[in-house]
Amino acid sequence: MNASLTVFVKEVRENLRERRTVLNAVFTGPLIGPLMFMVLVNVTVSRQLDEAEAPLALPVIGASRAPNLIEALRQQGFEPQPPVADPIAVVRNQDAVAVLRIPDSFGDAWRTGDPAPVELYYDSSRRDTDQPVTRLKAMIESYSHRTGAMRLVARGLSPTVSNPVLVAERDQSTPRSRAGKLFSILPYFFVLTVFMGGMYLAVDLTAGERERQSMEPLFINPVAPWRILLGKIGAICVFSLSSLLICAIAFPVAARFIPTEKLGIALDLGPAFVLEVLVLMLPLVLLVAGLQTLVASFSKSYREAQTYLSILMLVPVLLSVLLTVLPVKTAEWMYAVPLLGQQLGITELLVGGSVTARQLGTCMLSGFIVAALMLAITARVYDSERLAISA
Repeated sequence: MNASLTVFVKEVRENLRERRTVLNAVFTGPLIGPLMFMVLVNVTVSRQLDEAEAPLALPVIGASRAPNLIEALRQQGFEPQPPVADPIAVVRNQDAVAVLRIPDSFGDAWRTGDPAPVELYYDSSRRDTDQPVTRLKAMIESYSHRTGAMRLVARGLSPTVSNPVLVAERDQSTPRSRAGKLFSILPYFFVLTVFMGGMYLAVDLTAGERERQSMEPLFINPVAPWRILLGKIGAICVFSLSSLLICAIAFPVAARFIPTEKLGIALDLGPAFVLEVLVLMLPLVLLVAGLQTLVASFSKSYREAQTYLSILMLVPVLLSVLLTVLPVKTAEWMYAVPLLGQQLGITELLVGGSVTARQLGTCMLSGFIVAALMLAITARVYDSERLAISA
């Protein structure tokens, strides 16, 4: 083990002097996720709150045909703007988010008691359309329900006649569970940090050394190749763990700048959360280090290995997207699947749940078994003479 320790200390010491590796492991990898998350959430929330509180100003065509409707909308925060000649062109050219048009038939339908039509022009593919259109629809529906109730009263009927079924909503969500839904992408950032934290080191210690023609002199020493591999894997794990630790600490700090009260959610990213994340991710750190080293071993140059490992990072992206989009009911066996078990466990912690000792044990045991198999395969590659031959 002295040989492995010597290689480990050598690689760690040399790469601490490598500015690119240190920046990636200490700053770029672990901090980009929390910073990006904090900025995106704050910008999105601030924009939505401003739009919700600001007066809704939209062009209205034919406002004189429904003065009572327009007045009712004014009282709810609507500010009618001058009419436009072509509402379709205005919406398509993004000159207005939406256009309200009151047709000529509105007055006749209103007087006869028939449903009075109004037209709302908008483009649902635009990102800034949803909230204004939803607000305007809610205003019109409120006026419609109120007017309908008054008509029933005028005819001696109870307003409840038009609502034979009353839905009583019983929302069972909690501030923590709503936070879990909003921050469901959070586990991906931890996985990404592990990938990025040791990626440059894995590339440099294998493909980089082959390109610099320093791998062959290293294997000339009377030391078993697996001992050299063990030292290199240890160095990669140190950088990955350092990145993960920084990221796990940075997210609770970033969460303090997220307006959770305005969102009606609660986040508990305290020391217990950080510790459990680190424990859950330990097998993945070793597995990723072995996988990155294996992939880099088949590369003949630094750039080629960097390309392969960049593609490899798409795997956790696809899994995170699937878990975010598809409704997945957690089962015990899922914790035995590396990467999936870590993401499910962190998500459970976010929603205020807990990872049981059995689930944690399953996740760690299966993760370390797969990591050991990956290291065994990588060790076989290190026994090959082709690895020592420079490209």
